[in-house]
Amino acid sequence: MRVAMIGTGYVGLVSGACFADFGHRVVCIDTDEAKIARLKGGGIPIYEPGLDALVANNVRDGRLSFATDPAEAIAEADAVFIAVGTPSRRGDGHADLSYVHAAAAEIADLMQGFTVVVTKSTVPVGAGDEIERIIRERRPDAEFAVVSNPEFLREGAAIEDFKRPDRVVVGTDDERAREVMRELYRPLKLNETPILFTGRRTSELIKYAANAFLAMKITFINEMADLCEAVGADVQQLARGIGLDNRIGSKFLNAGPGYGGSCFPKDTLALVRTADDAGSPVRLVKTTVEVNDARKKAMAGRVTEAAGELKGKTVAILGLTFKPNTDDMRDAPSLDVVPALLAMGAAVRAFDPEGMEEAAKVLDGLTFVDGPYSAVEGADVAVILTEWDQFRALDLDRLKGLMKAPVVVDLRNVYRPEDMRAHGFKYSSIGRA
Repeated sequence: MRVAMIGTGYVGLVSGACFADFGHRVVCIDTDEAKIARLKGGGIPIYEPGLDALVANNVRDGRLSFATDPAEAIAEADAVFIAVGTPSRRGDGHADLSYVHAAAAEIADLMQGFTVVVTKSTVPVGAGDEIERIIRERRPDAEFAVVSNPEFLREGAAIEDFKRPDRVVVGTDDERAREVMRELYRPLKLNETPILFTGRRTSELIKYAANAFLAMKITFINEMADLCEAVGADVQQLARGIGLDNRIGSKFLNAGPGYGGSCFPKDTLALVRTADDAGSPVRLVKTTVEVNDARKKAMAGRVTEAAGELKGKTVAILGLTFKPNTDDMRDAPSLDVVPALLAMGAAVRAFDPEGMEEAAKVLDGLTFVDGPYSAVEGADVAVILTEWDQFRALDLDRLKGLMKAPVVVDLRNVYRPEDMRAHGFKYSSIGRA
């Protein structure tokens, strides 16, 4: 099938490359000429393990291409995906749908024959209705169906998630559109992937509900971690104890500095605003947002608890991105922690395996170095902020020898307290003695 993918951000590029790998002919479209030029030249604008090879292979085999002019791709497409950004709107927290609406207008002007318009962007309930209205208003004679097809991709594991998903959700009541979507995802039948067909509004809400539930799960275990510290329990053992219950499950039960990234912060806030507007407030989700925001702001305090007053001291930060295996800095805990440390008078040296280029765009006043040992040299305290694999087996004797003071604040529980004590560290972690 022929697919046009509007947007070459995280979702659009990964989805387009994977559809091409399924055997479809995909054109990824973006108004950013520099980004398209980079993609045509073999560059990848985001870090995602395996994506460079996947893109290169499908470009080489002629199934994947890139364009700034959408005319030909949309005119020939069986399905046009809208995969543009929906950031939180300043001032009220609602999802900003301006890019989605612009894409809908562009599709309306260019599509030919029956076309399935698929919303891959995360949008609030009713967004599909507005997309349909925009297209119908501009092209009263057009044959089309607007479908919701939310993404459930984890950064760092997106290709695996696309090709071996837990489920595919498709929101439409149009049978022709269902057949197109079945054909697009037909390769997943080999893995017996369930495809759930729902109404469009239900599909839109599924995405927000899923992210809100996972965000609440993270926030729950973080509050349990605080309770564990207060009563002398161990949050990792607690998480295992409840995670073995298959009604709860073990995923998203790792205590830490709070969730971040491109999805959970904006989606939980958008769901709160949508629910308020509908007169059906989601109080659990609203509290989750408030607790998580407060937690990220409080993490710098854990550094002062471990190292004392920070004025004139050097803090080594290991990890800046919101999670490992990505260069994404959106709503990362480091955006709260680093400025707070600087405001306390600390000098901050930081290393992240993939995120320093992006971090430099949003963080000022710190020094970037080329490795974890360079970061800790002469430092009064080291803070593990992102659990990258290369931080999991540091040479602890070397670490201690390089530091001015052997103090480690581990906000991801990478190390065992008894091991750190045995190596002579003053060690602080989350939810453990």
